[in-house]
Amino acid sequence: MASNGNGGFSFDSKRRSGLPKIQTQKTDDDNVVCHDDSATPMKAQTLDELHSLQKKKSAPTTPIKSPHVFGVAVSEEERQKQQLQSISASLASLTRETGPKVVKGDPARQAETPKVAQSHATHHYHAPTLNISDSALKFTHILYNLSPAELYEQAIKYEKGSFITSSGALATLSGAKTGRSPRDKRVVRDETTEKDLWWGKGSPNIEMDEQTFLINRERAVDYLCSLEKVYVNDQFLNWDPNNRIKVRIVSARAYHSLFMHNMCIRPTAEELEEFGTPDFTIYNAGQFPCNRYTHYMTSSTSIDVNLARKEMVILGTQYAGEMKKGLFSLMHYLMPKRQILSLHSGCNMGKGGDVALFFGLSGTGKTTLSTDHNRYLIGDDEHCWSDHGVSNIEGGCYAKCIDLSREKEPDIWNAIKFGTVLENVVFEEHTREVDYADKSVTENTRAAYPIEYIPNAKIPCVGPHPKNVILLACDAFGVLPPVSKLNLAQTMYHFISGYTALVAGTEDGIKEPTATFSACFGAAFIMLHPTKYAAMLAEKMKKHGATGWLVNTGWSGGSYGSGRRIKLAYTRKIIDAIHSGALLNANYKKTEVFGLEIPTELEGVPSEILDPMNTWPDKKAHKDTLLKLGGLFRKNFEVFTNYKIGTDNNLAEEILAAGPNF
Repeated sequence: MASNGNGGFSFDSKRRSGLPKIQTQKTDDDNVVCHDDSATPMKAQTLDELHSLQKKKSAPTTPIKSPHVFGVAVSEEERQKQQLQSISASLASLTRETGPKVVKGDPARQAETPKVAQSHATHHYHAPTLNISDSALKFTHILYNLSPAELYEQAIKYEKGSFITSSGALATLSGAKTGRSPRDKRVVRDETTEKDLWWGKGSPNIEMDEQTFLINRERAVDYLCSLEKVYVNDQFLNWDPNNRIKVRIVSARAYHSLFMHNMCIRPTAEELEEFGTPDFTIYNAGQFPCNRYTHYMTSSTSIDVNLARKEMVILGTQYAGEMKKGLFSLMHYLMPKRQILSLHSGCNMGKGGDVALFFGLSGTGKTTLSTDHNRYLIGDDEHCWSDHGVSNIEGGCYAKCIDLSREKEPDIWNAIKFGTVLENVVFEEHTREVDYADKSVTENTRAAYPIEYIPNAKIPCVGPHPKNVILLACDAFGVLPPVSKLNLAQTMYHFISGYTALVAGTEDGIKEPTATFSACFGAAFIMLHPTKYAAMLAEKMKKHGATGWLVNTGWSGGSYGSGRRIKLAYTRKIIDAIHSGALLNANYKKTEVFGLEIPTELEGVPSEILDPMNTWPDKKAHKDTLLKLGGLFRKNFEVFTNYKIGTDNNLAEEILAAGPNF
């Protein structure tokens, strides 16, 4: 190679390969080679710097507009300082004057930490003043309102048992507890809750005192503050903007943070800007047990609610559903105080604006029947009924996954994708395909996903006043009609009863059905006496002209073992006739014992099954079974009969009269 005298170099290739000579030269009027597609040299000098360029600097919760306090603009630095002060206050131990020193960001990103830590240390607003300990010398890293993608990374990197499945969902394990622990749930009994809450026989509210709550709170907060990092979610409950509740969830697991990201209502950047102090805070220290020597504790698990302090503490269980249902219990307390009825129900709306509420215990078909491609889904589980109409409490759905199939539940199947949390499922090791029939971990496998993953979800999740209130029962005794029209007193009676009957066992051979009663179709979550919710339901139904219905999705022609389960196609026809209003115009007759109004004919449903007595070959056996079920209803209702509603007992007597009469 030699200079060609023009500033370039010539290459005599003939001598080497026999190819023509090629010249590359730079002309005076052209400083670049015309076919050069090279980019500007990389700014990074190291691989770490190169990796740092891969991710854009962003904060999904950073406000778009500058916040104002009393009309004065607040700087971004000041706003972040206030936010961190609020989180620090939430994490404050009651034995120290200040909360921990908190900084935002993953501690694994060491390059960012000193800068942030120094920035906050400059303000001196977290400097410990008393009882200095080693924990006061460390920073607690706050991973604040992370996105699903960030939470995936955290879970897979740091939490054993977290995997991405073939559909893109995140599979997680909830540990030893794979369901709720209702016997370990406690509520602080003080001067206010003593009068307001339902206590005693039949109540889900097991009492604890303030002192014991504070001991457990201290244990949870100390555990969380001892960690290198904690996850903080600031979110909302209730799609009704006039009655929205601000909640803060502090947890130790990315799984819990993603679960609540899906299940609560996700704030926009502007809404988060004005979030301020939360109305209620959950401290989820579920990986750490409670002290069994503490008063009121009966196991190493404790889920404690303090309504006066607006706090909930979780110890000894990592099952995420405790957070969801703890917040539901809170709404069952707060909303009725505002004359808003809180309901454990599904809710959908027709294209004409007609809203239906679906109540039903497990196995009654509530999810199947409330999911309708011809109607909009407002929500699958928790709702409020105010003077404005209905609103979903949650921002997501929590679906059972056992035996899930694309054919039976296509909407749920398709919702299990990136962003969805799959709890305790079993999957194939290589393909990561989930086996929904596998119960190796638990039968209570679940999927938690944002409600917008359902294609016909109505966003925002609100609707007008309900037109129909549908109470579902899977009656394995086979004596309840497929459909009955209820008057207000009957609606209250069956709402308070919350009945279903399933088969007692799974062993071979015929088993006796077992009656299950759950007040207001959600006894584990209600805070007030069931008659209060029932009275509110009747008042709203009367005011807005809603009709009550009792629909049996169970057996016909005999009890389990001799009769057959009512075909789903017939139940769907019944539900369609309720929605359309056609069932209101049917001819009705009254049944024995329960005094239910049943239609004599309905298009698409065989007339003979509308009256259960017609389908039983043994009429005496039918009558005996009917009386047996009536007796079970009466026995269950005894716990409610002595409760006064209002200044007299007339309403309670009216409800009682609407029950079985024999």
